[in-house]
Amino acid sequence: MKKYGFGVDVGGTTCKIGLFDMSGVILEKWEIKTNTENNGASILDDVAASVLGKMEEKNIDKEDVQGIGLGVPGPVDNEGVVHKCVNLGWDVVNVEKELEEKTGLLVKAGNDANVAALGEMWQGGGKGYQNVVMVTLGTGVGGGIIIDGKMIAGANGAGGELGHIHMDDEETECCGCGRKGCLEQYASATGIVRMAKKKLQTETRTTKLTAFDPLTAKDIFDVAKEGDEVALELVDKLCTVLGTALANVAGVVDPEVFVIGGGVSRAGDILIEGIQKKYSEIVFQACRETKVTLATLGNDAGMYGCVKLLF
Repeated sequence: MKKYGFGVDVGGTTCKIGLFDMSGVILEKWEIKTNTENNGASILDDVAASVLGKMEEKNIDKEDVQGIGLGVPGPVDNEGVVHKCVNLGWDVVNVEKELEEKTGLLVKAGNDANVAALGEMWQGGGKGYQNVVMVTLGTGVGGGIIIDGKMIAGANGAGGELGHIHMDDEETECCGCGRKGCLEQYASATGIVRMAKKKLQTETRTTKLTAFDPLTAKDIFDVAKEGDEVALELVDKLCTVLGTALANVAGVVDPEVFVIGGGVSRAGDILIEGIQKKYSEIVFQACRETKVTLATLGNDAGMYGCVKLLF
């Protein structure tokens, strides 16, 4: 194992880049703008220039660098080929080959949610486990599945798309994916706000939720913690749907731990305890003791996971 590695988490607005030693310690991190003009044609050039520039600044030789791990917001197959990244403007791109040619360094790539899960397994909320499912609750619901320490990307790079597990045949509104009744329509930040707005249209009880404009997921959790009945029912709905989804996942991959991250996870115990309760009630008995815990690496999880890709 060489001394250094770079983790690059490519987002639609910025690329988060970290210089690590290969024991898992982040030495420095910074961001560069993600230039999506011209279908993202310059993104890999910009990443290469930033990494090589940091190596020159720190007097790091290529012989001391294990490589570059790259996380991207789209499906990535086992050959390092990205199959459409809508947020970046990419169609089909072999990102491993192209970035290797630009830097002269080994490159390994993965889906951003999957590498975040890998990072949490390595140095975060899933540390000490080899079988981890991470669920990221943000604007949508992302996920990553780690089995025996390795990411499960699947045949089409879509492994871990937990947000699109089907939950409700009766749903009339469309998910962003075009289907109806997906998990992220209920368990994401936008999902719980959507449910709240719908509920408040017919709600006759007094609730503090009517005081917020705009209403956010944080508002709902904060008011629930104060004992507001309507807010508590919304949180219970989210936890029920998510606990049910995780119970179904457990029956397929049987992880040691579920790690919950993303902005919604900042709600803390009220969320984790609610999910754990519903999960334990309905999961197959052999999986009943599986822990539900919080992610700890925040926005850095992807960078950590990118470096873990290198070995």
